[in-house]
Amino acid sequence: MSSENRAAKEIVVVIGPGSIGLAIARRVGSGRTLLLAGHDEKASQAAAEQLRGEGYEVAVQATDISDPAQVEALAATAAGMGAVTQVIQAAGVSPTQATVERLLHVDLLGTAYVLDAFARVIAPGGAGIVVASMAGHRESPYTREIEHALATTETSRLLALPFLQPDAIGSSVHAYALSKRANSLRVQTAAAVWGRRGARVNAVSPGVIISPLALDELSGPRREWFETVREVSAAKRFGTSEEVAAAAAFLLGREAGFITGADLLMDGGVTAALRAGELTTP
Repeated sequence: MSSENRAAKEIVVVIGPGSIGLAIARRVGSGRTLLLAGHDEKASQAAAEQLRGEGYEVAVQATDISDPAQVEALAATAAGMGAVTQVIQAAGVSPTQATVERLLHVDLLGTAYVLDAFARVIAPGGAGIVVASMAGHRESPYTREIEHALATTETSRLLALPFLQPDAIGSSVHAYALSKRANSLRVQTAAAVWGRRGARVNAVSPGVIISPLALDELSGPRREWFETVREVSAAKRFGTSEEVAAAAAFLLGREAGFITGADLLMDGGVTAALRAGELTTP
């Protein structure tokens, strides 16, 4: 393919092609090439076949976002295919699925790697979205020192921070909350870097969205708390991947051209209930 043809081709990178990632891909992928990147190559290939059957143009590259070399390779592949106009970071693990160490390496550090790598290849006028979580709002704000460190520490040194040591964190629930708060803060600082290329990046923080990951949590040790969440929240229900996709598509689109470095909380009122004292943390 000539360099002129590559430049004319728009590439949408979808990291973590699970329920939410695929819902966003369907919203924004028409007329563009989707590059799916997941830790489980077999699952990514299955997702690609499903999308191809729906009329989308799809490529796949196996990627473990906890490995910076693999993230850099993904960014290079995407840039070699065409203009990288949209990046969706929806990869992650949940407290029930992973240890403290794995959570920090995937949800926190992996997202930082993605923000760094794609800041160098995102096309002018492009946009990115990080799928964070309401958990990042549950225990925040942390102290000013912790928030500053999460936002600005060089990526390679993040996990050396004293408060990110597994013994200091204690549980996977707290590791998840810290990681998701870090996602929001890293998006804020990344927005300045992406902005130098004329691009934007934002986060969306969903509440409980029915997906395979959420179902693991709903059947896990915190299931009673989640049932209370549903009863107490203003929405009185859990969310859907399509609702997250609608919000993400807006933030990725032209209508959100004045929005960057933001974090859209969409949790049906769970954080509001926590702030009002109607709900306690698990």
